[in-house]
Amino acid sequence: MSLPKQPTWRSQLQSTGSLTRRMILTAAAWITILLIGGGAALDRVLTNSVEQNFDTQLEYVLTAMIASAEIGPDGEIRMNRPLGDQRFLEPNSGLYWQITGKDVTPFPSRSLWDRALNPPAGHSDQAVHFRNSNEFLDEPLRIAERSIKLPDSDVTWTFMVAQSRNSLDGQIQELRSVLVTSFLLLALGLIILAALQTFYGLWPLRAVRMAIAQMRSGKESRVTDALPDEVMPMVNELNALLDHNEKQAEESRRHAGNLAHALKTPLTVIMNSAAAKAPDISETVIREATTMRRQVDHHLARARAVGRLGHSQSRALVWGSLESVERAVSRLYAHARIDMVGDKAIAARVERQDLDEMIGNLIENAAKYGGGSVFVTVSDAGDFVEIAIEDDGQGIPESERERLFDRGARLDTGKPGTGLGLAIVRDVVEIYGGTIALEKSEDMGGLLVRLSLPKAIAD
Repeated sequence: MSLPKQPTWRSQLQSTGSLTRRMILTAAAWITILLIGGGAALDRVLTNSVEQNFDTQLEYVLTAMIASAEIGPDGEIRMNRPLGDQRFLEPNSGLYWQITGKDVTPFPSRSLWDRALNPPAGHSDQAVHFRNSNEFLDEPLRIAERSIKLPDSDVTWTFMVAQSRNSLDGQIQELRSVLVTSFLLLALGLIILAALQTFYGLWPLRAVRMAIAQMRSGKESRVTDALPDEVMPMVNELNALLDHNEKQAEESRRHAGNLAHALKTPLTVIMNSAAAKAPDISETVIREATTMRRQVDHHLARARAVGRLGHSQSRALVWGSLESVERAVSRLYAHARIDMVGDKAIAARVERQDLDEMIGNLIENAAKYGGGSVFVTVSDAGDFVEIAIEDDGQGIPESERERLFDRGARLDTGKPGTGLGLAIVRDVVEIYGGTIALEKSEDMGGLLVRLSLPKAIAD
C-alpha cells in the first residue's frame, strides 16, 4: 500500500493573481474614468459653443428684422428692405421669420408658406429669448424672439426668427462622433502605453526569476545581473540569504565531520578492547562513552545555535535570563552569593535558551571555582550588550586563559566537570557574532569574564 503523496510547498502557496494584469487593469480603469469625465466636460463645452454660435446667427437676423421693420400708413407692419438670405423666399426652406401683434394678422416670411409660428403665450420678452420648439412635427426648430414697440405704434410686436435644428443637431452629432472616436483611440493608446510600461517596468523581476532558475539548475550561484535601484536591495538581500544558507550548510557539514571524527577514536578504542576481551573493558566503555557524550553535547549546542541564527527576530531580555540562572545556581551552590546590577530593560539578539546556557555556564563556573562571591554587571555598549561576570577566586594566569577555551581543558581537576563549558560558550557566542574575553577582576581579584552580544532593536 503506497502512502499518499505529500503536497509540496509549491502546491500549498496560493497566488494572488497576476501583478501585470492588476497594474494594466488599474491603469485602464483610471484612464477610462478620466477620459469619460474629460470627454463629458469637453462635449458640454463644445456643444454649448456650437449652440451659442447658432443662436448668434439667429440674433443677427432678428436684429436685422427689427431694423428693417416700420409701420405703414394703414397701421400695418412692413419691411422697408428684404432680408438678405434667399432661404426666406423658399417654401419650407428651414429658415423662417414672423412678426405678430395682438389682434393683428401675423406677418410671415414666404418660406413659412401655409404654416405659422406660435408666438409665446402669457409673457413678453424685452430681450432676445431663445427656445426649442416641436410645433412642426417633421422639423424641430430653434427660435429667437423679442417683443418690441415700434415708433408711431401702440402695438407690442413680437419678432421671431426660426431655423431648423437639423443642421445644428447634425453639427453636434458630427462633433460627438469625432470626439468619441478620438477619445477611444486615445484610451486605446494610453492603455497600450500602460501595458508596455508595465511589461518594461516589471522586466527586472522576470530577470530575477530567470536568475533564480539558473541558480536552481546549478548554472549560477548568485544573481549577478545589473538591475534597477528599486530591485537591487531585494537582490542583495537574496544574495545575503544565499550566503547565510551556504555558511550554515558548511557549518553543519564541518561539525558533522568533526563529530564523526571525534566519535571515531572512542569507538575504535571500545571495539579494540572488546575484540581483545580486555579485562578492564567496562572501565574503558565508561571512559570512552563519557568522552563521546561530551562531544555530542558540544556539537548539539553548536547545532542549536546555528539553527536559531537564521531567526532575525531572536530577542531575549538579559535581566530575565540572569534572574533565572541566579535562582538555579543559588540552589546548586548555596555558599555562593550572586549580586547583579545594570540595565534591566536591555535585550540581546539571541535565543533565550542559548542566552541561558551561556550565562549559566559562566556564572556556574564563577560560583564553583570562585571564593563564594559573584558580581554581574549588565551595560549598554552601543550595538552590543556587555555582561561582565566577576568572582573573588584565585583567578587564572594570563598564559592559561586562552587554553581554557579548548574542548576538555580544565585547570582544576579536583571538581566535577567535563571541561566543555567555556568551549561551548565561545562557539555559541561567535555564531551570534559576539565576543568573549577572560581578564583579571581589579575589584574582586578573581576572574573577569567579559561577554559581548549583539543588542536587539527596541520594540
